[in-house]
Amino acid sequence: MSAAQPASSPDVPTVEQVDTRYLEGLLGYNARRAALAVIDVFVERMSPYGLRPVDFSVLSLIRHNPGITSRQLCASLGILPPNLVGLVNNLEKRELIQRQPHPRDRRAVGLHLTPAGAALTEAAEKTAAELESDAAGRLSPAELKTLIRLLKKVYL
Repeated sequence: MSAAQPASSPDVPTVEQVDTRYLEGLLGYNARRAALAVIDVFVERMSPYGLRPVDFSVLSLIRHNPGITSRQLCASLGILPPNLVGLVNNLEKRELIQRQPHPRDRRAVGLHLTPAGAALTEAAEKTAAELESDAAGRLSPAELKTLIRLLKKVYL
C-alpha cells in the first residue's frame, strides 16, 4: 500500500524562486555571507599551520607589534581577557611565542614571536594574502579598498 499523497490545494502557496531581497538589503546578512565565504577557505588553508583565525590574528599582531601586551591584544581583537589567556598559553606551549618583561611596566609582559613562530607566521601571512587575492578576485583593487574602508566604518 503506498503512502497517501496530500491533495494539492490552490490556497497553499508554493515557492518557485526564493525572494531574498529583504535579507540582501541587510548589512549583517551580507557581511556574514561574505565572511563565511572567506572563513571556510581560510580555515582550510590554515590547517597545515595548525592555526584558527584567532590564532592567526594574535600571531600576526605580535609579528607586527613585538612586545604587545595581552591587554593590547584584547583591545585590538575584541577578545575578553579570560579567552586570551588559554590562547596565549597554547601558542607558548607550541613554542611560537614567548613572554618577556615589559621595559616600562613591571606588571606587564610583552609577547614576542620565537624564531619558529616568526617563520610560521610569515608563511601563514603569505597564505592569507593568497587567499585574500582569491576571495577578492571579482573585485577591482579600488573596489576592495572601498569595501575594506566601508567595513571598518561599521566596527571602528
